[in-house]
Parts: sequence; structure tokens; C-alpha cells
Amino acid sequence: MKNSIKNTATLVIIAFMTFSFTTLEGDKKDIKIERSKVVWKGYKVTGSHTGNISIKSGQLIFDNNQLKGGQFIIDMSTITVTDLEGDYKNQIEGHLKSDDFFGVTKFPQASLTFTDVKVTGKNSYRVIGNITIKGKTESVSFDLSIYGNKANASLKIDRTKFDVRYGSNSFFDGLKDKAIYDEFDIIVDMEF
Repeated sequence: MKNSIKNTATLVIIAFMTFSFTTLEGDKKDIKIERSKVVWKGYKVTGSHTGNISIKSGQLIFDNNQLKGGQFIIDMSTITVTDLEGDYKNQIEGHLKSDDFFGVTKFPQASLTFTDVKVTGKNSYRVIGNITIKGKTESVSFDLSIYGNKANASLKIDRTKFDVRYGSNSFFDGLKDKAIYDEFDIIVDMEF
């Protein structure tokens, strides 16, 4: 009888510990990368360019259906331009992949890890995270909305914080209409 009570107590303790640690991690939902899209938009004095870049992997972490965290890896080698065609498109894509911009040979991935998530409405959150581009990590904050198994967010990123200085008035004088603005936009639509 004593052994039976001991065994039952041991099983309860093990089950409780397992449940406790599982709850701390939350419910991880992998991003369906083939159904998710990341659009970038960069601005210059004379206009703008847009394109796409692919999520390599990612997940959102929930606790009781409430967002608690997330982490993503972006494949920098997939950066494309969608508003141009032909040689000019190829030139811009090559330039974006070069050391002047994102140096994808040396830095093939960028990442984002959520560090704080606050509920701001029924389906909306304010996220603070660490974003790493070209080996440099900076804090970024943005709004994220979730509807069912879909999420979307818009981020504004200052490229100069990641040593992407090409064409920046912050570092070079006399660029005039060749200047490229420091901030660019990222618009993310994900399915999980």
C-alpha cells in the first residue's frame, strides 16, 4: 500500500513538472513559409523601389491563445525587386545583395526575436524585439495583428543602424537626387 501511494505521488509530481515546463514554453506555431509574404519598400529622393524577401523559418508562441513570443529567420539571398524588369532589375538586386547594402555572402540571414509582447486590443499586440541585420542587433517595436491563423505587421527600419550606409545623407554630403532615405518599410503577411 505504501509503495502504491509513493508511486502515485511520484507520477503526480512528474506529471505536474512536465505540465509546468510545457506551459512555460507555450504553444509554438510554425510559420507556413510558402503561404507567407514579406514585402520591402525603400525610398529615395526621386521615388521608391519595392520587392520581396523570404522567411526561412519562424514561429509564433501563444499561451491560452494569446501571443507571448516569436522568432524568425529571413533568407537575405532571396531579396528581389518587383517594380522593375530586365537589366535594371538585375542591377538593383545585385547591388542590394552586395556589401554596399546587405552583404548576403557574408551575412546570409537576418533574424527577429520578440523580447516583449503587450496586448493592445482584441486581435492586436505591441511587440518589441531584437532584429539582427549584417551581424548588428538593434531593438525594434511594431504593431502586430492576428486573425485566426494569419498575422500581419508593418515595421520601419533605419538601415544605417546596421551599417547599411550607401547613398545615405546621414553619412555622405552632396548626394542631392541620388540620396536614399535611411528608413525602409517591411510589410509582413504570415500564415501559421
